[in-house]
Amino acid sequence: MKAFFKVIRVKNLLMIALLQVLINVCLVRPILTQYDLEPTFTLLDFVFLVSATVMMAAGGYIINDYFDAKSDMINRPENVVVGTDVSRGNALSWHLGLSITACILGAMVSLRIGVWVFAIFYPFVAGLLWFYSSSYKKIFLLGNVIVALLTGTIPLLPVVYEIPGQLKSDNELIINGILNFDVLLVWAAGFGIFAFVTTVFREIIKDIEDIDGDREIGRSTVPVVIGVMASKIVIVVLIACTIAALFVVWFNYLGDIHSAVYLGVMVALPLIFLAYKVLKIKTKKDCHFASTLAKLIMLAGILYLFVVRYKILSM
Repeated sequence: MKAFFKVIRVKNLLMIALLQVLINVCLVRPILTQYDLEPTFTLLDFVFLVSATVMMAAGGYIINDYFDAKSDMINRPENVVVGTDVSRGNALSWHLGLSITACILGAMVSLRIGVWVFAIFYPFVAGLLWFYSSSYKKIFLLGNVIVALLTGTIPLLPVVYEIPGQLKSDNELIINGILNFDVLLVWAAGFGIFAFVTTVFREIIKDIEDIDGDREIGRSTVPVVIGVMASKIVIVVLIACTIAALFVVWFNYLGDIHSAVYLGVMVALPLIFLAYKVLKIKTKKDCHFASTLAKLIMLAGILYLFVVRYKILSM
């Protein structure tokens, strides 16, 4: 059981679940409350949605370790689970079980809200994760972008699944086009873009850490193709763009002191420190520290949703 929890990356799964819960509690419901609307996406539906997302991610982590066994034996032999603590056959069974269950739950939720086409998303993601792990991650930048795109969709799902039910309601605001949910979509998209960009530069940091194994098995990751120093510069540029985007968003759309303090202290300053640590990377330990710091910055970005909830309810 310990090996199972290790291979599915429990901490990462908790962050995924936390992000969707906070999007629902701190963004979707407060905005609906502003217009005296009741959620149409029930608690049971939401539990199914979060479970589907978490199970799909868990299955993705397992199949990634399944195909990464050779490179992981070079990069981090002490952490290899698949092929040592867990047989490759069991790992494949776990992946299929979690992915199929995620597809079933996703289909159930999609059919319950009356938008069957959403059900296609889950088998599509399952297939994408398989091909990402088996081949796409070997292609320059493609693997990084795929992981980042999938991460960026996570905050959008609770919003996308709530809107169809609202559009079918008999609320006069919706019927007359006064309420069109643009604000809700923009907020969710903002968190999605933040998740996308931070995931891209974190994946490149991890690729720097894994450069020896990736080079050995012929992967064309960013550090393998353009070198470690150039990869560091790419990461720093992405971090600088993220900080600049945060300032632009605050200056043009937020403007409140609470957001300024939170985003400045909890996100921008740690990003600056991360850029410094990335430029100083020399060992795998340095890479691991930078990767962990990037994950904590992502968590800080998620927790900004509490500030968002306060802003919405105080309007």
